[in-house]
Amino acid sequence: MNFVSTRGRAPELDFAGALLEGLARDGGLYVPDALPKLPSEMPSSYVDVAAVVTELDIAVLRDAYATFDHPDVCPVAQLDDGVWVQELWHGPTLAFKDVALQLVGRLMDAELERRGERRTIVVATSGDTGSAAIAACVGRANLEIVVLHPEGRCSDVQRKQMTTVHEPNVHNIAIAGTFDDCQDLVKGMFADEVFRDELQLGAMNSINWGRVLAQIPYYVTGQMAIGASCTFSVPTGNFGNVLAGWYARRIGAAIDRLMIGTNANDILARWVSTGALVATDVVPTWSPSMDIQVSSNLERLLFELLDRDGARTAELMVRFREVGSVEAPRDPMFAAASVDDRETIDVIREVYERYGYLADPHTAVGIGAAWKLRRDGERVVCLSTAHPSKFPDAVRKATGIDPPIPDRLAAALGGEEEYETLDNDLDAVKARVRALCRVT
Repeated sequence: MNFVSTRGRAPELDFAGALLEGLARDGGLYVPDALPKLPSEMPSSYVDVAAVVTELDIAVLRDAYATFDHPDVCPVAQLDDGVWVQELWHGPTLAFKDVALQLVGRLMDAELERRGERRTIVVATSGDTGSAAIAACVGRANLEIVVLHPEGRCSDVQRKQMTTVHEPNVHNIAIAGTFDDCQDLVKGMFADEVFRDELQLGAMNSINWGRVLAQIPYYVTGQMAIGASCTFSVPTGNFGNVLAGWYARRIGAAIDRLMIGTNANDILARWVSTGALVATDVVPTWSPSMDIQVSSNLERLLFELLDRDGARTAELMVRFREVGSVEAPRDPMFAAASVDDRETIDVIREVYERYGYLADPHTAVGIGAAWKLRRDGERVVCLSTAHPSKFPDAVRKATGIDPPIPDRLAAALGGEEEYETLDNDLDAVKARVRALCRVT
């Protein structure tokens, strides 16, 4: 299987090349040139399903998911007759990003070892990707990581999970701006080919195909747990998580629809409703990991919906970045709903009162969207993307209780923080990354 850029002007790569390259040299995202189909009979364990879906070495998969605290890796819990929750947060940093990054970190490090190379990983995070990427890089001899997070726009817990890791290959920088600003800085570093090659940049954001690939298996196991076709409701920011569901359906998973749950930063809900992508200012919410207006992974879907025409995709994306508004094709399998802060708190409270289940605010957005969009008789699996202890203020406001703190999180909360703050200035950030990282 080879991988092509959504903008059609970068060279095709094999899987290892796409994994290490991250963002294509033409500014596009890598996608496979063909998709496999699921066999008629599937194994039962998560690791075995992941091996079938990803076609990766089962030994690497076993090693990655041995870091999770549940034998099913991504277990499913039933709330009522028509709604289930799939918990994706049983990994080292208590967020769904671990499902992909525990695998991606191992794959990258092994390939770099084989090549005798190193990479500087640069990551933009709205909260959870940063700590998960750091956890994936700690102890990896061939990886250095710099994480950019928006100053004051992550929860205290999310920030401390990143900034209390004191390892020589880990660097944290707060950017005076939004997640979209951090994401633009990362793309700007990749766009400077001299800088990119000098620092040997790599990516662990969901612009990396390895991230999307590693998330497809839990859609397959989630549907298998229901035992019938179902719909998934996905709290959505950068579009990578729900896109993995779209690919899962393409390879044969029995998925009826995909529900997109957004918070007040509802560009995706408006796009599904109207066909127009219109960017507005990012507003802070109770679900900060979704405080995004420019959803990078949407480009992969648009490429598919534009008949894999790289030139048309590039034209559309450039126009959107220039004017902030564009008409974009849609897939009718998507439904979408916006769940604002008041509704998010109400959902957390109601889920706890009805079922005794504590949901974090992102999971609550997914559940709230499912309640708004579910059809009679429809089976909906809501993806639970973070442990409630990562967002104690929202849970406390909704329920009056403090969520239990797992031991792995308590250590981070009590640690000493170390990070620096920079302006949203590409040249300044590049200079600091160059000073921090030396690739040999």
